[in-house]
Amino acid sequence: MLAQQRQAAILERVRSTGGVRVSELAGEFGVSDMTIRRDLEALHERGLLAKVHGGATTAGSSSTDEPGFHAKSVRQLSEKAAIADRAAQLVRPGAAVALSAGTTTAELARRLVDVPGLTVVTNSLPVAEILHAGGRPDQTVVLTGGVRTPSDALVGPLAVGAVRSLHLDLLFLGVHGITERAGFTTPNLMEAETDRALVAAADRLVVLADHTKWGTVGISSIVELAAAHVLVSDDRLPPPARRALGEQVGELIMVTATGAGRATRTPTSEGAAQ
Repeated sequence: MLAQQRQAAILERVRSTGGVRVSELAGEFGVSDMTIRRDLEALHERGLLAKVHGGATTAGSSSTDEPGFHAKSVRQLSEKAAIADRAAQLVRPGAAVALSAGTTTAELARRLVDVPGLTVVTNSLPVAEILHAGGRPDQTVVLTGGVRTPSDALVGPLAVGAVRSLHLDLLFLGVHGITERAGFTTPNLMEAETDRALVAAADRLVVLADHTKWGTVGISSIVELAAAHVLVSDDRLPPPARRALGEQVGELIMVTATGAGRATRTPTSEGAAQ
């Protein structure tokens, strides 16, 4: 296959699925990872797709763009793994926790498989599947009903109704974007409503967000920055973001993506979580 033909096929795949991995494309086309990276670079230079670590996604975004779960799963892989490692340390055996939809919360779910006695409430189909596949008889997984979104979240009145009667120790919330003015946001209006119900049901809110979420704005705000008791991000978070978040969230925890599990803790002012 000629390079031009291969690149056309790659572009079609990105447009149909929202994202691709280098390793998958190399296996499919029978070429090296380096060849695929050159293809992605050529397409990126033409503005036809956006290169990310380990793959590529569709180019361009707006406040209502909602990437699918697969598209998001190829982005910031090491950051998400490090954030999930650190977040798992906040969970005690026997706790009642909620995980919202998202690829970072799905990474966290993989770590929670080993925590005994948990009750996990989620509106994420991938999270529920990960925990179910773990097969722990001492864990209870509650999957809300609702309408499925492109990011594999269950949202809407059924999901909100299921959550409102619950009382949870911790909520781990994945978000689409973070700004000082808009707070934590999502591109899906119904998902924002469902997330707000999860926030209201939990004693403590832990937001999981890598550095790329800063400065991104979804169409609907979930909660303001000050609502977060803890925010776990990576150390590529820019200084202005660190200052703004440090002043408003209860505790800012930053992890090193190249060394998952090694985290630096940056407590904030009087509202710091204990």
